[in-house]
Amino acid sequence: MTDAPGLAVVTGASSGIGLAFAERLAAMGHPLLLVARREGLLRDITRRLASAHGIDVGFVVADLATDDGRTTCREAVDAVGGELDTVVLNAGFGAAGTIADIGRERQVQMVSLNCDAVVDLACHVVPGMIARGRGTVIVVSSAAAFQPIPYTATYAATKAFELFFTEALATELRGTGVRAIAVCPGPAATEFGQASGVSAGPRWIPRESAAGVVAATFHALERGRVWVPTGGLARITTIVASVLPRRFVVWGAGALHRKFAKARSH
Repeated sequence: MTDAPGLAVVTGASSGIGLAFAERLAAMGHPLLLVARREGLLRDITRRLASAHGIDVGFVVADLATDDGRTTCREAVDAVGGELDTVVLNAGFGAAGTIADIGRERQVQMVSLNCDAVVDLACHVVPGMIARGRGTVIVVSSAAAFQPIPYTATYAATKAFELFFTEALATELRGTGVRAIAVCPGPAATEFGQASGVSAGPRWIPRESAAGVVAATFHALERGRVWVPTGGLARITTIVASVLPRRFVVWGAGALHRKFAKARSH
């Protein structure tokens, strides 16, 4: 007799990759706690997944870019009770333009959500997972993590932080029964680019499906990976960033993203 799947928590669960993770985990039989800012969407998703899969699904409305939001999330995780099996740290946003043009407040919020919230929630759940000897932490980074990117500088830097943090965490967790993995998608067919202003690149570049990102993540977990680029462009980016001189890589990324930032400003 196998143990019933434990609780799965997904942040940024109201759309895109976060929603795809929630759907996959629900199909696997995990009870869910979904975290996002949009209450109406969360209510609809909660009802749909609970009805379709016969599982308990709860939600918490929280802005994880704020101290209050992170406190609300931690308290909600603790209040659910039961064994915490999987945590997907997906909430995040980006912005395109120069550091001077985007402005201080939006970029500080970006760091708070993309970096502070990941560390905050990972540090909250990992000790309990270690004590139980099992658990999985999934951090949704980006192909932007592999090099500095002018005209989306803060976003790329936060994604590099997520990648490096998760790689280090995975090493610390060896032998504990707890796993950590950073997933680094390329352009995906989600609302992220439209909402954040970060371009997905030319139209001829294929967009990955959110479900494809999730499938690649679980495949990488089965193989014992601690990070995985998903989609063709992400895999190419890892190669280019590793073999070409850094100055050339940054120049090329800047030239490309400057064009997209200008296009979006008109």
